[in-house]
Amino acid sequence: MKVLIYAGALKKVEKSGVGQAIYHQKDALKSVGIPVTFDKNEDYDIVHINTIFPDSFFMSLKARAKGKKVVYYAHSTKEDFKNSFVGSNLLAPVFKWWIKRCYLRGDVLITPTSYSKGLLESYGIKKKIYPLSNGINLKDYSNSQLGGCRFREKYGFSPEDKIIISVGHYMNRKGITDFVELAKRLPEYQFIWFGYTPPAACTPDVREAVKTELPNLHFPGLATQEELKDAYSGSDMFLFLTHEETEGIVLLEAMAMKLTVLVRDIPIYKDMLTSGYNVYKAGTLDEFERRIKGILTGTYPSTFEEGYNFVKERDIPVVGEKLKEIYKELGL
Repeated sequence: MKVLIYAGALKKVEKSGVGQAIYHQKDALKSVGIPVTFDKNEDYDIVHINTIFPDSFFMSLKARAKGKKVVYYAHSTKEDFKNSFVGSNLLAPVFKWWIKRCYLRGDVLITPTSYSKGLLESYGIKKKIYPLSNGINLKDYSNSQLGGCRFREKYGFSPEDKIIISVGHYMNRKGITDFVELAKRLPEYQFIWFGYTPPAACTPDVREAVKTELPNLHFPGLATQEELKDAYSGSDMFLFLTHEETEGIVLLEAMAMKLTVLVRDIPIYKDMLTSGYNVYKAGTLDEFERRIKGILTGTYPSTFEEGYNFVKERDIPVVGEKLKEIYKELGL
């Protein structure tokens, strides 16, 4: 058995969660001894398709015409497309129509969580849908005192500074305007957001938010995985203000680095995460402010150990074994 991970538009998504998921699939399959190729000209039995660009749609048609099995990864939903870029809400119904058309080309669908599986089923998709985490390479993540010092020195933070980190594109869905507001409310803490979106693609309120000049607010832009690991190591908590996700790979990364995590209390995390156990949750800005103070003053107990146990269940070899089971159900 050989798996083609189709990467025709990899350069467009390489720095996103989808790009991370593609590399995680490669590692997951290798961990269980399944040969992988990125070359569509090689022979293969199964193709993984992760994007919804036209070339991926046509690849699914070609593969099925050759009698190959198509596993379509449903990373995107209409719900997480909304409130993302300029015009995204207007285009959301068309986006839903297109992704449904793409996903129906798969013999099976894989989506990161039971929550996103429910969304896809609500679209009327009758295909078999497997909830399976995008996973995380736990062996590549460990908190580093040296990395943390390197991060603080690079950005001019003192050993005494309390640092709140977030990672994501500049968009309303990711909660970036609330991030700025919390920095205004909590000048005693340092807020740093890694990620970038071209200003032309941002809504006006987001463009204004990232222009905000405060001594405790930092937007350094994109970072490499190694730079992010240093940042996780040198920060005191991870703040995930997202309004909508299908999973959130950066959330898994922060938990793997044993950071205490504060997330928005949204439907996807209702059954997935437990406030006060493996994360903390908040809904309003006032709640977020109280939770941040409680975490950083030590009033609230740390949740990082249970958070780490949560991601252990999503380690790459675990994902690989589950992929093997899906292939068996495909008759391979």
